[in-house]
Amino acid sequence: MQNSFFDCSVDAASIRRRVLELDSAKVGFYSVGLYPASLAYNCAMQNEAGRLMLAARPGRDLLGAFSQDAIDSMDTGHVETVIGMGTSSQGGDQVPNTLRDLIQRCELVVLSANSNHVEEDLQEACRLRDELGRDQVVLACLAGSFNHDPISNTAYVLCEKQPNLAFFSGFHRHGALRNPFDSFTANFCHPNALTAMLGAQLLDRLSPNIQVAAGVHNVEGQYIKAAKNMASVFAGFGYAYHQDNPGVLPTLLTLLLDQCLDQAATVSMARTDRQKLYHRQPIPLTELGYAVPRIEATLVRDGDFEKVRDHTFSQLTAMVADVRGSMMLPVSGSPTRNFQAGQVLADKMRESGRCPASMEELEAWCEQAGLRKGALEGLKSLRYWPLIARQYAIPIHDASMVNLLYMAVYGRPAVKETAYRVMTESRELSNYCQESVRPTHARRYAEALQNLEVPEAMDLVVNAVIADNARRAMRGEVTLEEANAGLPAYLQLMDVIESQLEI
Repeated sequence: MQNSFFDCSVDAASIRRRVLELDSAKVGFYSVGLYPASLAYNCAMQNEAGRLMLAARPGRDLLGAFSQDAIDSMDTGHVETVIGMGTSSQGGDQVPNTLRDLIQRCELVVLSANSNHVEEDLQEACRLRDELGRDQVVLACLAGSFNHDPISNTAYVLCEKQPNLAFFSGFHRHGALRNPFDSFTANFCHPNALTAMLGAQLLDRLSPNIQVAAGVHNVEGQYIKAAKNMASVFAGFGYAYHQDNPGVLPTLLTLLLDQCLDQAATVSMARTDRQKLYHRQPIPLTELGYAVPRIEATLVRDGDFEKVRDHTFSQLTAMVADVRGSMMLPVSGSPTRNFQAGQVLADKMRESGRCPASMEELEAWCEQAGLRKGALEGLKSLRYWPLIARQYAIPIHDASMVNLLYMAVYGRPAVKETAYRVMTESRELSNYCQESVRPTHARRYAEALQNLEVPEAMDLVVNAVIADNARRAMRGEVTLEEANAGLPAYLQLMDVIESQLEI
């Protein structure tokens, strides 16, 4: 998919005209969920409404993502302005905008549907661009979940399948964008640095309260958003269940943040356009705000240095702030919806004394608490987690917290019991946090076998045998009681995860 503000012309005069067109261009948001509608309200408050157009999905209300209480608390004049952004005058009547209208009149169109609809929206937007002869309209998405191909049974982030698709991400609290005095940051990412800079400038001009910076890491940005939605569920659980055990929370939240970034750094190494991303840019990455052109991690394997991670994207402040902010309990207002799902999980696990019987039960719990399951991207991403871990070769120790959450929802009954103990007992959880991030190194055991006279070495070998027996028990080779005698819950669970989710 070609996705650029410019055609292939090298004529300076036509390029100059195009740059001037972009300087006064409009931005369109299609489908319109909570974030775009809140952004539109912010623009209305700041008298910057002229640059933004909205188009609701057919059958959907422009303000349908808001509760009635939230709508009642809004200024009626600003609401009318927002509604005006979603309509156009035709024959003297105000008619709701469509995706066609946005592509006809805007230079940047953001497809704001979640992962349930964004792929079909992208196909339709590309079709309309061709039909209308508007090939220089740039398309972007907001979706923060993994997509799934039922035919091949694979999961992926959309920006990997469509590498020229732009990705827009920012952090906001429910209702915070309706605060005229608060300000927010966001990143607009496109693999071409010039396109990223121009797109960020268009979005930055929507409101003085929104600061948008450019980046090239669209794949990493979308992966981070999907990963942090799962992590946010665990963060909400941690705050709600361990509110009387504040010692475990800093460790838990640090791991959730670090593992989101480490996973994305592994994904970054797998990009097929990675060399192009860094070596064939029209302007240097430092001109976009990157402090250095590249941040890579290496590992010594067989005496050679091997590049294993690319953390360059972590210089995009808004991306990291989105992860961190999604895992925080706000001083005022509501946390993110995925965080609230974690709070519901904690309340129900405390009430029932068990993990949810299935994802369907967990979603039912959320629905009862007023959270629509269609808006809980973290739970949808969790459904595809094993496929994602294999697709991108995510190391076990870089995803231990998501693995724990996955086992609590999708594990067998005996595994769920162990996961329940690890998640609800502070000591087990802190031990799991400390031990599960350690990579498995065969050399530790080889050295231990050569030094059995050292008590610690003997303990290591003994624990390995115990863990092996526990693994066999999980597979039905020996009874669970025989293998797990005296084995801590967090070690039991680590062994199950390694045997079932290892790449």
